[in-house]
Amino acid sequence: MGCMPDVARDACLGLLRQAGIPLIGDDPCTMRVHDERLWERVIHGRNLGLGEAYMDGWWDCDALDVFFTRLVSTGAADAVKPSLALAGMVARTYLTNAQTVRRARRNAQHHYDIGNDLYERMLDKRMVYSCGYWAEANDLDSAQEAKLDLICRKLQLQPGLRLLDIGCGWGGLAQYAAEHYGVSVVGISPAANQVALARQRMAGLPVRIEQRDYRQVRGEFDRIVSVGMLEHVGPRNLKRFFATCDRLLRPDGVMLHHVIGSLQSTNELDPWFERYIFPGGRLPSIKQLAAAVEDNFVIEDIHNLGPDYDRTLMAWLANIEERWGELPAYDERFRRMWRYYLGLCAGGFRSRDLQLWQVVYRRTGIAPRYHAPR
Repeated sequence: MGCMPDVARDACLGLLRQAGIPLIGDDPCTMRVHDERLWERVIHGRNLGLGEAYMDGWWDCDALDVFFTRLVSTGAADAVKPSLALAGMVARTYLTNAQTVRRARRNAQHHYDIGNDLYERMLDKRMVYSCGYWAEANDLDSAQEAKLDLICRKLQLQPGLRLLDIGCGWGGLAQYAAEHYGVSVVGISPAANQVALARQRMAGLPVRIEQRDYRQVRGEFDRIVSVGMLEHVGPRNLKRFFATCDRLLRPDGVMLHHVIGSLQSTNELDPWFERYIFPGGRLPSIKQLAAAVEDNFVIEDIHNLGPDYDRTLMAWLANIEERWGELPAYDERFRRMWRYYLGLCAGGFRSRDLQLWQVVYRRTGIAPRYHAPR
């Protein structure tokens, strides 16, 4: 049943006031409304309605990152109750496995095969599509190199070791580990565009890039790493994922997983993200990550880099806005979708609603003490 226009408007304005978001003025997060149908769309669809309305040009905001920081940190973002249609969409996430081998390939291609031209202009020189490490960095390139080196040190890489990179992207970590730590690498990704470019970039290095799902990998490895991959595995598949790692990792091995995480244990994803950005994506909680490994692995270290992702996302947003003129293949609706995506994520990390964890694992049993690098 629909909501009366005046009732919808009054409800939304109350939430905006609660979040400190004005409709007029010079505040960078001022919400400038161009279509009064917005309010009913938001009440009916929550963030799905808000996001689609932004994509359609019904409202604007100069600082979406600030807008979402205020909206999320005050609880206003969760105050609108889901409609029956939206509740049904969420319920389906519990009834179906969105990360089967076939669906996982289709989900990855939806996002990562958009076009390498987009990512080449948004990302750093190594095309690392994950959170940088800004402890001593002043620019995106150095932040991503610092992150890659941090991962290699946490994995205790040494010349001659064999590393499996699950969800290797365009090969930035594989390349760095081979060049700086003397390891051989097998990198896997289900996305064809990533695999093609990664293979070109790995020429002359002891790196093999394969287009395959993690469940299809065979062999034995000294180290296993995934960066931004567990979000695509899904909580219901975590035990199988770690069982696969258990099968592939040598008895004295070390593995690290770099993952965006949720404070809540759930199997849901924001409906707007599900439809437009990461279909099948799910954010695990620490509880879910721990439960999935409790039989076989010790969690040696958890490092929260959430605030670093805010800065990384803002650097990506600045890059894409500056170089948008070089991307004629993407229309204005896509541009607004992408701007909304980056701004929403930055607000999520800045408000501490989203987390970014690097988790180091070793097998159960007696082993030398693990000293976690920072």
